[in-house]
Amino acid sequence: MKILGIESSCDETAAAVVTDEREVLSNVIYSQIAEHKKFGGVVPEIAARAHLEKIDVVVKKALSDADISLNEVDAIAGTCGPGLIGGVIVGATFAKTLAFAANKPFLAINHIEAHALSVRITENVDFPYLLILASGGHCQICVVHDWNKFQILGTTKDDSIGESFDKVSKLLGFGYPGGPIIEKIYHESDSEKFSLPHPLCVQGNCDFSFAGLKTAVLNASKTCESEQDKKDLAASFQKTAAEVLAFKMKEALKVCAQQKIEIRSAVIAGGVAANMIIRKYLTEVCKKFSVEFLAPPIKFCTDNGAMIAWAGIEKFSHGEISPLDFFPTPRWPLGGIPISKK
Repeated sequence: MKILGIESSCDETAAAVVTDEREVLSNVIYSQIAEHKKFGGVVPEIAARAHLEKIDVVVKKALSDADISLNEVDAIAGTCGPGLIGGVIVGATFAKTLAFAANKPFLAINHIEAHALSVRITENVDFPYLLILASGGHCQICVVHDWNKFQILGTTKDDSIGESFDKVSKLLGFGYPGGPIIEKIYHESDSEKFSLPHPLCVQGNCDFSFAGLKTAVLNASKTCESEQDKKDLAASFQKTAAEVLAFKMKEALKVCAQQKIEIRSAVIAGGVAANMIIRKYLTEVCKKFSVEFLAPPIKFCTDNGAMIAWAGIEKFSHGEISPLDFFPTPRWPLGGIPISKK
């Protein structure tokens, strides 16, 4: 089985061809970082226009790199939400049009469910597994019981962790995107210099909150007297964010034990999963609980077509397809029904 996956929910235009034998035949990504960098974050209108300009080229290259024609794919999967609605509409419409023109089944994919399943592209991880989904737009922890069954244990009460990295980096004058910039700064700075709060880190709580942590960085920045002070503050934020995620994974594993849910693997997915400091902290937690720690390869952490194609494989292999009038939506809860679907 070969599935073409198309992704356009935020600031990457992506397409990939993946097989049900976990072969990634192609994985093409056009990143819009250059377009958004001067604004310090993603501008939805600019993102939508960039998707419109690049999607045809990206999909053609994905098919070319896979050395197959459109007629040789078994189905076409496209992100239909959640995300920036302008971009979502571009990708979803393109995917549906291809499916109609080639007389292929169409698969409407939930972007965050694709992140949740992305580790299974390369790892034969069994259900159930514990998942921290951490990205620019989302931060939640859940048990993945099956390809379409998710038990939410906690979610963010305000900001996502990825957004917090971007905002902190912008606040301190280090630029965009914040995640890789702050991770690099961490290795050349004193992460112990500033003491920052760990919001909602109380026993038994699996929810997240990052607004107070961002405010604490803002207040501490007013005491910085040098560029190195700012770097030390960024490093302290990186360390604190990693400690918060590690604490939440620990509490979630305790909840699973109390509910007698047998967890053998714990996973982090989403763009923030590319952060190696966070991976290190989560690895240590998993060792203490004798649980295997897993994360997708870095190329499958940020938004990509391969994860959309793989989610399509999971769906299609269970006999599910989507109607061509499936309504794209900016809000589509993990494991839930699209909120704006008519």
